[in-house]
Amino acid sequence: MMTAVPLLAEDELPVIPIPPGAARILEAGARSGKLTHLEHMPASPGRRVAWPDWAPPEVAKAFEAAGVPGPWEHQAAAAGHAAAGRNVIISTSPASGKSLAYLLPALARVLGGGTALYIAPTRALAADQLRMVTSLGVPGIRAAVVDGDTPAAGRSWARAHASYLLTTPDMLHHSLLPQHARWDGFFRRLACVVVDECHTYRGVFGSHVAQVLRRLRRVSAYHISLRPPGTCSSPPVFVLCSATISEPETCARLLTGLDAVAVTADTAPRGPLTFGLWEPPLTSLRGEAGAPVRRTATAEAAGLLADLVAGGVPALAFVRSRRGAEAVALGARRSLAEAGADDLAPRVAAYRAGYLPEERRALEEALLAGRITGLAATPALELGINIGGLDAVLIAGWPGTRAALWQQAGRAGRDGRGAVAVLIARDDPLDTYLVHHPEALLNRPVEATVLDPGNPYVLAPHLCAAAAELPLTEADIALFGPGAADVAADLARRGMLRQRQSEEGSRWYWTRHGRAAACGLRGTGGPPVRIVEESTGRLVGTMDEPSAHVQAHAGAVYPHQGEIYLVTRLDLAECVALVQPCDPGYTTSARELTVIEVAATTRRADWGPAEVGFGDVLVTRQVVSFARRRVDTGQPIGVLPLDLPPRTLRTRAVWWTISPEQRAELADAGVDLPGAAHAAEHASIGLLPLVATCDRWDVGGVSYDAHPATGRLTVFVYDGHDGGAGFAERGFRAARDWLGATVQAIASCECAAGCPSCIQSPKCGNGNEPLSKEGAVRLLECLLG
Repeated sequence: MMTAVPLLAEDELPVIPIPPGAARILEAGARSGKLTHLEHMPASPGRRVAWPDWAPPEVAKAFEAAGVPGPWEHQAAAAGHAAAGRNVIISTSPASGKSLAYLLPALARVLGGGTALYIAPTRALAADQLRMVTSLGVPGIRAAVVDGDTPAAGRSWARAHASYLLTTPDMLHHSLLPQHARWDGFFRRLACVVVDECHTYRGVFGSHVAQVLRRLRRVSAYHISLRPPGTCSSPPVFVLCSATISEPETCARLLTGLDAVAVTADTAPRGPLTFGLWEPPLTSLRGEAGAPVRRTATAEAAGLLADLVAGGVPALAFVRSRRGAEAVALGARRSLAEAGADDLAPRVAAYRAGYLPEERRALEEALLAGRITGLAATPALELGINIGGLDAVLIAGWPGTRAALWQQAGRAGRDGRGAVAVLIARDDPLDTYLVHHPEALLNRPVEATVLDPGNPYVLAPHLCAAAAELPLTEADIALFGPGAADVAADLARRGMLRQRQSEEGSRWYWTRHGRAAACGLRGTGGPPVRIVEESTGRLVGTMDEPSAHVQAHAGAVYPHQGEIYLVTRLDLAECVALVQPCDPGYTTSARELTVIEVAATTRRADWGPAEVGFGDVLVTRQVVSFARRRVDTGQPIGVLPLDLPPRTLRTRAVWWTISPEQRAELADAGVDLPGAAHAAEHASIGLLPLVATCDRWDVGGVSYDAHPATGRLTVFVYDGHDGGAGFAERGFRAARDWLGATVQAIASCECAAGCPSCIQSPKCGNGNEPLSKEGAVRLLECLLG
């Protein structure tokens, strides 16, 4: 139960038990008007039960020695399902002890002679879980991590000895499954598979992981079939762990292809949490088209993080982007130094993807040791990595879903102490809407996970990889979903699979040399672009190829580990971006132009004379320029052209149109229709995450005064991944709620003629021209009737 708290009077510290340093920040926010809403979530007691009879005594004793006298009720329920051979998904709040729920049955099965496979979405989480398992010290448990950081000697030891193996979906895809014959001893005894933080497997990444898990089921079934006669031939039980999500059973089925029992009642104790909504102020500066410029969420987070560190409050700031995390850490260190607290500046650091293995490990050790008390992190640390002693969490920008929001907020106060979490609004339509409409955020159910394992662009490379692992049978094809037969037939026509008939039915074989599992899971599947220091040849970091168009083009500012680099050259053919150390005092953001063609309309809804459609589209995108913006204010200081090649994308889109009569009526009323459609497109992209589990950067959009396919004024919003990701489809299903919230967000924005908080977009290839705020409101109201 959440309780709204009156905003603080001028000299009144809150009575809620939170650290004084954090309370002073909330007080100052209330005085300045930045704190728009405060909510108190009271503490709740836990319900503990006895160890189940089937739990091995040595495992129970190990947990008791670690300070766990017994499981919480929901832990025992989930563990009991797994112990009985039932697949289970546990979907409860952060810090509710999901680790014990899977460790208890997994370790029991290992001690019974089996093996267990733990799958984490990040290497950092896998390393953290290895520390946990090792610290328990259960005799007979031989645990090892195998990921991209593991040296050859470590992999060899794991193959020969590990009974509890921790890895990532990427390593499973690229190494363990293609080389399954070398791991036959492990797979033959596989008894339990743990899929941790499964709420993060959404969109295209989630769809890839779903197919990797189907390949895992197939490979493990093959090795289990080779067990000696008379031994147990049961398949491994799956235990999935998630933050609180809607429809967890559906999530489990989409990911694994198996039915699972859901455990959702949270019986762990919880400390009190004070949750605030925070809107940075407008500045006196003016941006594009004279729009007012709001102080950036990253600048605001940097200042708050510095204040918390100076006040002795251990804090974590979540930032959506690599650049943002670096900017927050740099800004916080700068603020501390300027305030004379030079001794505290080294206690602030950034943590994000793209760091080299040794950098990640050093940061994780410094965090655990308490040498770092202020951390700016990308969502890699949203996951269950155990960082004790955090009293405050700052969330710089809406994280995309309510599930992610509460997962991040739950990082504070994990030992039961009172804690503070603050969502800081970006200059973005959705963020602005949420900080002024807390009812859309609080006391609302979390979202369901969106993924589409049947996406043919996802399915095709996994069928090739599966055929390379073991020839595909007709039963295997069914395992990969109802569309797999058509995709396999297409691969055979293209010469990538070879189909042969036998008395046992059809079989498909991988025909090509090289690695069938070469595609990536998290990007486009191509090789990464290496970020290389030009003068020394040192590898600074990596990123996927589409991101390089936007973040590593010539002239881009690239931050890494507190250092700022300027990109001097991007060579897409060689997959390398050359950089040199340089801090020019500005950030950069790329702009794209987009053209869209409708390939097929699969669904349509009539809204009176207006119409909403959904279907297949062909999108052509090209980065054409980039803007420079001041670091402290975000104010634009120039736009420079770029000459990068166009990229084509076959995907899915939702679109809406108005009738010629409605268009004429709006035109007669003086509405700037191109500007209105363009503004509505920007704002609707910004608000789509309200109804779909996506980020605005997962989707794109384009508007036309008259599109050739419809002959009408048309606004498109499309999935930014080949084959679609399910986001546009969710937008079509919830179109009235989505577009209704969009018009509210535009109308309620305090600016006069449009700003980044409502209708301006940071990635607009047309420089945010033309835009009409008033016209967008009139157009959307006309559409909605």
